[in-house]
Amino acid sequence: MAVDDDHVIRGLLEVNLEMEGHEVITAVDGQDALDRVRDERPDLILLDVMMPNVNGWQVAETLKNDPETRNIPIVFLSARAMEADVRKGTDLGVQAYVTKPFDPIDLMDLVNRLIAERSA
Repeated sequence: MAVDDDHVIRGLLEVNLEMEGHEVITAVDGQDALDRVRDERPDLILLDVMMPNVNGWQVAETLKNDPETRNIPIVFLSARAMEADVRKGTDLGVQAYVTKPFDPIDLMDLVNRLIAERSA
């Protein structure tokens, strides 16, 4: 699942994930992600931090506190690169924190590794 309020980034994520052979579910903001994740059961969530209404921090906290969704790997994508932000992501239990702009090849390598680890 790719969650970002910026349609350009969401489209970039979707194209790159599909090129890697992944089925992609997109969400336009945090509330959309929360509404869809229980029905869709994604293998991994790429999650923007700064979004209107329900932000990425709130989405991650909600999902990590729910026994049905806590094991879904979450990768934060954010322009915020402060050490405190990265630490907050780690404290919430996300698997990685990737700063924008990101290298699509590196991100796809990370996604493939996390999905493989989850399947093992």
